[in-house]
Amino acid sequence: MNISVVVPLLDEEESLPELVAWIDRVCKQNAFSYEVVMIDDGSKDRSWEIIQELSQSYPVKGIRFQRNYGKSAALNEGFAAVEGEVVITMDADLQDSPDEIPELYRMVMEEGYDLVSGWKQKRYDPITKTLPTKIYNATTRLASGIKLNDFNCGLKAYRKRVVKSIEVYGEMHRYIPVIAKWAGFPNIGEKVVQHQARKYGNTKFGWDRFINGYLDLASIMFISRFGKRPMHFFGTIGSLAFLLGFAVTLWLIIQKIVSIARDQPFREVTEQPLFYLALVAIIIGVQLFLAGFLGELISRTDPDKNRYLIAERTY
Repeated sequence: MNISVVVPLLDEEESLPELVAWIDRVCKQNAFSYEVVMIDDGSKDRSWEIIQELSQSYPVKGIRFQRNYGKSAALNEGFAAVEGEVVITMDADLQDSPDEIPELYRMVMEEGYDLVSGWKQKRYDPITKTLPTKIYNATTRLASGIKLNDFNCGLKAYRKRVVKSIEVYGEMHRYIPVIAKWAGFPNIGEKVVQHQARKYGNTKFGWDRFINGYLDLASIMFISRFGKRPMHFFGTIGSLAFLLGFAVTLWLIIQKIVSIARDQPFREVTEQPLFYLALVAIIIGVQLFLAGFLGELISRTDPDKNRYLIAERTY
């Protein structure tokens, strides 16, 4: 099979028939064998009934969540179900154009990209959405080193091997390019894609996604760097804090001894505020070191710790 189109959705009953018919028309015009995997993320409208109806006329697979789990969970389940050599994700609201499918497919199969991310250079969204998005994209570029202009664009194309090698959870769908790079797929491209005005319904995203987005970015950057070696992070900071506190305490003690030897007035070590700051640094240092040690123990007993991606085999 050439293409799998993964469509996560929530309350999009009006747009689904038009979207599937559009995908079908584009794929048939280009002689692509294809499937559409639709994940109903706890819709309250007739979305699931429409998916069932569409599956009678088109190559549509339907997955229905018992409740709303979020876009990341929907994509993760969709990735597990796909069979196509190229996997394309798009939103169900018709703001992503299926006419982009042939070129995305070509870029993966002919130009050798592992992942191609869409860039909605011209957007039909209010400034309250576009301005925070620009700030978010700039921060992600700086933190990840991946030169994409639109990390959060739902229209992306992947080599099948990529989606079968990564796990998307929480709100990490915004950072799939970062996850893919971390998993060993650095060949990431970008394509300017058409952004269409929403035809039906309302947006499902609010301001909270920008706050959660930065928290998720911090999480994924930490995990990508120190997930398999937590002692390198916690142990280093803990050791520095401990040594700083110990050095300050030692300096205060030596200062007192010197003052006694010279018969000069002195303050007791425990009467100096600096001593208590040093004590706090020592305690924090020990706690961070122990956190790193426990993290190492957990990572060593993790049943998935040796699930490394094998590029090739000779047998």
